[in-house]
Amino acid sequence: MIDIALDMRQYDCPFIDTTDDAELSFAASYWEFNPAAGELETRMVVEAPDRYELDEGLSMLRDHRGMQGFDLLAKRDGAARIRTTIEETSAMRTIRQNEGYVTGPFYIEDGRETWHVGFDNDGLADGALSGLERNNDFSVLSREDTSIPEVSELMSNAGAAMTLIDGCRELSDTERETLETAVNGGYFESPRNATLGDLADEFDVSKPAASKNLRRAERKLIERVVDALGELE
Repeated sequence: MIDIALDMRQYDCPFIDTTDDAELSFAASYWEFNPAAGELETRMVVEAPDRYELDEGLSMLRDHRGMQGFDLLAKRDGAARIRTTIEETSAMRTIRQNEGYVTGPFYIEDGRETWHVGFDNDGLADGALSGLERNNDFSVLSREDTSIPEVSELMSNAGAAMTLIDGCRELSDTERETLETAVNGGYFESPRNATLGDLADEFDVSKPAASKNLRRAERKLIERVVDALGELE
C-alpha cells in the first residue's frame, strides 16, 4: 500500500472556506461517501477559542453553498460535534477515480487540511497526484510504501496506541502545558537546563504547585505507558 499524507487546499470545500474567515478547526472522526448522490457524510469535532467564535463559524458553515446537510450533535464552550453532508469536491473525485481510499482522519485549520490517503500501487498514487495538480494547491508531507507485515503490526497494536492517546487526553490543560514546558526547556535532561523554579516562574505559581502539576502529568502518562506495554503484540 502506498500511504500518502497531503497538506491540501481545496477551492470548493466548505470547511476550508469557513476556516479562512473564522477561527475554527475541524477534525473528521467518521466519513461515508455515497457514490449515487455524489455526497460525503461526515462527523466532525469542531474547536474554537470561545463559544462566540464557535457559533459564528458554525453559522458560516451551515450557510455555505456547498453544504447539503448540517446537524449540531453537541456543543460545550468552544467545542462541538456536528454531522454534515457536502457535495463531492474535485479532490475527492480525483482520489476516487484513481481507486484511492482514506487511511486516516482529516484535519482542517487556517484554510488548509491534512489528508491521509492510500493507493494499491505507485501508478494509481502518481495518477492521483497528477490529477490533484489541476484544481488544488497541495504538498506531499510524506509518502510510504507500507508492506503487509508493517500493516499487520500496526493493526495488532492499535489498542496499545489508543491507550497512549487516552493518557494524553486525561491530562488537564495545566498538566499538559507544564509537561510540555518542562520537556522543551530541558528539565529532564542531564544536567538540567531548566529547574523547578523556572517552571514555577513560567506559570506564576509556587514551586510546590509546579511540582504537583508535573508529577500528576507524569503519573497519568506513565500509568498509560505501562498499560500499553502490556497490550503490545
